[in-house]
Formats: sequence, C-alpha cells, structure tokens
Amino acid sequence: MAVDNKQIAQSVLELVGGASNVTTATNCMTRLRLTLKDNNLADIEKIKKVKGVLGAQFSGSQLQVIIGQNVPKVLDEFIAISGVARGVEVKENLDAPKEKITLKAIPGILLDYLSGSMTQLIPLLMAGGLFRTIAAVLGPTMLGVLSDTDPTYTFLYTTLYEATFTFIPIYLGYAAAKKIGASPVLGMLLGGALMAPSVVSAASEGGSGIISVYGIQIAAANYQQTVLPIILSVPVLYFIEKFFRKHMPDVLSTVFTPFCTMIVTIPIAFIILAPIGNAIGNVIANALFGLADMGGIAVFVVMAILGAFWQLFVVAGMHMPVILLAQVQIIAAGYDPFVFVSTNCAMTAVWGCAFGAFLRMRNPDEKGLAIGYVISAIAGGVTEPALFGILLRFRRTMLGMFIGGAIGAVFSGIVGVTYYMAGGASNFLVFTNYLQGGQMNTVLAIAGMVISFVIAAIVVYIMGFTKEELAEMDEENEAELIGA
Repeated sequence: MAVDNKQIAQSVLELVGGASNVTTATNCMTRLRLTLKDNNLADIEKIKKVKGVLGAQFSGSQLQVIIGQNVPKVLDEFIAISGVARGVEVKENLDAPKEKITLKAIPGILLDYLSGSMTQLIPLLMAGGLFRTIAAVLGPTMLGVLSDTDPTYTFLYTTLYEATFTFIPIYLGYAAAKKIGASPVLGMLLGGALMAPSVVSAASEGGSGIISVYGIQIAAANYQQTVLPIILSVPVLYFIEKFFRKHMPDVLSTVFTPFCTMIVTIPIAFIILAPIGNAIGNVIANALFGLADMGGIAVFVVMAILGAFWQLFVVAGMHMPVILLAQVQIIAAGYDPFVFVSTNCAMTAVWGCAFGAFLRMRNPDEKGLAIGYVISAIAGGVTEPALFGILLRFRRTMLGMFIGGAIGAVFSGIVGVTYYMAGGASNFLVFTNYLQGGQMNTVLAIAGMVISFVIAAIVVYIMGFTKEELAEMDEENEAELIGA
C-alpha cells in the first residue's frame, strides 16, 4: 500500500494548529521534528492515528512525529504546504518575551545542546574509526596484507586516526559554538587553546605540571581527545561574545569583540570549566569501566538489562544520555566494553522480532509492512518503524526483544566482545564496529547479535500474537478484499 506523503504532511499540519503555530520544521532519520509556538494546540492522540504516522511525542520542547524512512519526503511536503523555512526559526517579534526557562525544561535544553553538538561530529568519528578499522583488517592480526611497520599501516592506523581523535576539542568547539549561536571559529580557537603544545607539554611526564594563566598558577592537564571540557566552556564563550557584540562600538567590533571575548573566556575555561569537565569525565570513566572491570554477575546483569530494555529507552527518547556518555569514553579510551555491545544486541533483537512477525502474520498487507520494517532496520539501521509498527501495537512481541536482547548481550559479555567506533554503523555493517579488536572479536560479536536475532524471531513466532490479534488481522484483510 503506497504511502501518501502529502496527506501525512497535511494532516499533521492541521493537527499541530496550522502553519501559524509552527516555528521550525526539520527531520532526522525517521522523525519529523517540529518546534511549535504553543504546544497545547497539538493533538498528539489524533496525530498518532494519521495513516502513515507510527507515533508522536514531545521530547523537551520539540514535537517529534515518527514517520519512518520516507520522512524527508514528508518534510518536503510539509514545508511546501506550510511555507515554513526548512530548519530555520521564523523570526517574528524579537521584542516579545522569551520563553521562560524552568527547572523542568533545563534537562531537555542540556540534552539538545549535547546531542546537537556531538551529532555534527558523527561523519568525522565514523571516518576516523574506519581508517583504523581498515588498517586492522589489512594488518597482521587479520589478513596480514600489511605488517605493523608498513608505512601504509602506520598512516591508516596511527596518523589518520590521531588526526581525527586528538583534535576533538577543536572540532567540537566548532560544532558546539555553531549549535548555540556563538562564532564557530572562536569555538575552534577555544578548543585549540585547551590543547596548545605548551599546555600538553607541561602536563606530560617530565613537564612542569603547572601553567600560568594571567599570573595564576594552575595544574596543567592534557585536554587532547577530551569532550566535556570544551562542551562546558563553549556556552560561556557564547554569553561573553554576546555581551561584547552588544556593547562594543561597531567600528571596533570586528577586531576587539573576538579579542575581548577570548581574553575573558580563556581563563574561565582553564581555571574552572576545563578541570570540572575533566573531573566529570573521570567519574564517568570510572563508573562505566569500573563496572566492566568488576566482572562476574554485576556486569552481566547490567548487560542483560541494556540488551532487554534498551529499545524502550529509544522509544521514550531517554537513550541519548547513555549514548553520549559511552561515546565520550570511546573517544577518550578508544573502546567500549559493554554499553554498545549490549545495545547492538538489543537492536538486532528488534530486527528478529520484525522477521518473526513477518513469518507469523497471515494478512498480506501486514506481512508487507513487517518485511519492510526488517529491510528498513537491516539496510538503513532504523528500528523505530518496527518498534512502533509491531512491538508497540502487539505488546506480546516485546517478549522476543526482551529475551533475545538479554541473552545475546550476556553471551557477548561472557566471551569478552569489545566495541570500538564512537559513531559506528547501525545497519548490516554493524560488524565493522568490532574489527579493530581482531578477527575473533568480530566473529564473537556477530555471534552475539545473531543469537539475539534468532531467539527474538522464534519467541515472536511462537508466542508474539494472540489468536484474537491474528483473527482480527485476517478479518481486516477479508473486509478490504470485499470492498475492492
């Protein structure tokens, strides 16, 4: 059955209060993301019932309408109908009172800032990780085409990888500044200051361990390959730059606004924010890797929970904090011993649930949708159509996700699978995230995910649907045939 993208867009637009209530319209891989002037005008329950819509919810202050992989086409239609500029906030009354920031809104604002900054780096992280992955595949631990002293191996495994991850503060300074409206080049300069050679040298073994910031002696730290120090510093840069832009005479602004901004921001970053960011990073590392190092039943219980329930975190929009923390540690340490290992098993369990549903359903329309969800997930790495199209419609199918995801994750933990890519693939190329750990690591990772897929498919096939649900689908199919 063909999806009418224009009708979806028209219906959603009407149910959010019309074009006059839409401030921003954009999309991600599966969701139409709308910022509304008055959230109370949106009828969430009716939006969920629009044909072609898989779900709808507010995440922070943003309305997210779950469409599937055709969402870019729906966005095109939405923009054509509404006249809203793509991804650009509509500026109306700049003197109008701004939306009040409440304690309830702060977590959403922080998460939007973090995810919006990190997401921009995903292509860079994937490219950098793949350089080392290719070297690992061609190197002595796998195919043996290149020796560990071969210049090509060194260039791929070390030079290009280091070019990606060593300078993360500079790249992230640009992305974070762009996200919140500061000057991206000043964000880059702030990141560069944090990892200037003199600072790195002072922090290294044999260095003084001390740097002087305007005469104030502080402990030197190596902020290369760190995330949180620059993430904490850029918002301060934004407010200081905004202050100087407002008060600096126009004739002097070009030169002295950036100069004064950095003169004030850099000591705040070095003395207060960067050390705090480093300390938070160490706490996160100790929590994640300390748990992994405990071994025994504790880590397996955590992996089972992540494998079983991770996709519910995705549905609720609660997954990003965990992903961000895990990505921070992969950037810093180069690997992840259990978070992404578990969540990948959870992901393939959803693939298995959709496949099991395809095998069990008799209604040809439903079977067509189910196999579409499988293809969408495996080829595109998008599980939300399966989640909203099957698991949340037929609640018993969740048993497959719970059981398959948990067993695959625990198996992966027992055999010591390790994940390496901070921005790795989430489709059929997911195995590339494990290649840096060698051939056996990759084989065991694939085995864990296959276990999750197969068990989930079997559970859904055997017990995922009630007789009444199957009969109702059959009756719908007969009614459609009679109507035709």
